[in-house]
Amino acid sequence: MADQNAFLQLVKDGYTFKGESFRIGAAMLDGQVLQGADILLPLKTMNRHGLIAGATGTGKTKTLQVLAEGLSDASVPVLLMDIKGDLSGIAQPGVENDKIKERMQKMGGTWTPSGFPVELMTLSNEKGVRLRATVTEFGPILLSKILDLNDTQQGLVAMIFKYCDDNKMPLLDLKDFTKILQYVSNEGKADIEKSYGKIATTSTGTILRKVIELQQQGADIFFGEPSFDVDDLMRISDDGRGMISVLRVTDMQNRPKLFSTFMLQMLAELYATLPEAGDLDKPKMVMFIDEAHLVFQEATEALLQQIETVIKLIRSKGVGIFFCTQNPQDVPASVLSQLGLKIQHALRAFTAADRKTIKQAAQNYPETEFYKTEDLLTQLGIGEAFVTMLNEKGIPTPLVHAMLVSPRSRMDVLSDTEIDSIISRSKLVRKYAETEDSESAYEILTAKLEEAAKKSEEEAEEKAAKKKPAKEEKSTVEKVLDSGATKQFMRTVAGGLGRALLGVLGVGGRSSSKKKSSGWF
Repeated sequence: MADQNAFLQLVKDGYTFKGESFRIGAAMLDGQVLQGADILLPLKTMNRHGLIAGATGTGKTKTLQVLAEGLSDASVPVLLMDIKGDLSGIAQPGVENDKIKERMQKMGGTWTPSGFPVELMTLSNEKGVRLRATVTEFGPILLSKILDLNDTQQGLVAMIFKYCDDNKMPLLDLKDFTKILQYVSNEGKADIEKSYGKIATTSTGTILRKVIELQQQGADIFFGEPSFDVDDLMRISDDGRGMISVLRVTDMQNRPKLFSTFMLQMLAELYATLPEAGDLDKPKMVMFIDEAHLVFQEATEALLQQIETVIKLIRSKGVGIFFCTQNPQDVPASVLSQLGLKIQHALRAFTAADRKTIKQAAQNYPETEFYKTEDLLTQLGIGEAFVTMLNEKGIPTPLVHAMLVSPRSRMDVLSDTEIDSIISRSKLVRKYAETEDSESAYEILTAKLEEAAKKSEEEAEEKAAKKKPAKEEKSTVEKVLDSGATKQFMRTVAGGLGRALLGVLGVGGRSSSKKKSSGWF
């Protein structure tokens, strides 16, 4: 049996901090909770990122909920990406039950139900604040990485952005980008090549197909105006708590590329707009990405590099990022090495591959004489986890088997009525409700092509008119013959000749009878 006093002292030394912190659990040894061995989380290191991992049903989503509650209480805004749809309940107080009472008796302390200030957000047509971004805000580099383009194709995209900037044609949505791709491949190709270089039609065709693939995942809803202002993620509620923005992405599981696109754009926008913050007493904002494997499983190598770069740099802007997933191996090693806080719930060993994964997971944590980490990983109960983090000096704390506190908010979804109530009170829902369709590249190019077509048609008509022979001037004889007097004379002559001919034939009128009676024949 391990030395309990030595262990208790180790926990107190490792998890006592000078700055502001909040309690997430109590240490356990030999299966027993040690009262007084509280596990505290220092706010100062919450921008060092983190990982919450564990098999399905082990309580990792509730751990995420506990962290979000503690941050909100400390006036730190939070963004939760709710894949499964069970995080919206954080807006309502929880209900005490026997399991919660039993847990608190073991750990010590009190449990007070509480709802938290929540803003519901969406990337699709679900209820909530609509999040959008323009193609211009993505920029050529990020858009090329999302589309998985090669160097030649990336160069073409950069040229298109430059051409649109030079000619004041905003790229707001994918309709604009598609239109300019078609234009540089056809009508505008010769003109553009004079100033910007050769354009390969095969490259524009490939890019267009990649855009269509992104559109099939619903990206048309995301790209456009009004674009979302990231400052709206960092609000404090009227009671002084940090606002918890719950992004409801329950329909994103079959559209991982769109989910990755949004996440990377959001991080890039935060990094671009926030000033350097240095070491703060608490972060400006913390983002939790539930079911994080969806971000990485469809990500290209270029996209992974971009994510890794942003995660390394955004810490200095005062933003923390926490990934929640089933297995630590779901997160690339290059990203995993950047995560300061690790909360590991139970893993399940059903196959040889599972046992190998568990062995690798155990090696990610500090060595300890108090636990057999590899064995205990499969024996952790629901709401229990291995915990290690960085202290205020940036040094990893001792590995501790902890029983975690229960969320004080509801551990279930909101009803439709409760959702409607939150949305009706939201100022942001009204701010971003209506889609704007400003004049952009699509409208400008369409008008330009219509004008060119009209001008071309007018020139064709003018050219045809010049080729048609002019009507010849009438001769003097024709003029005389066409005159009214000549026509009357000709009718008189013709009439006389006709009567004379009829008289010869003996079929004339009254004049013939007179001549016959006078004895001409």
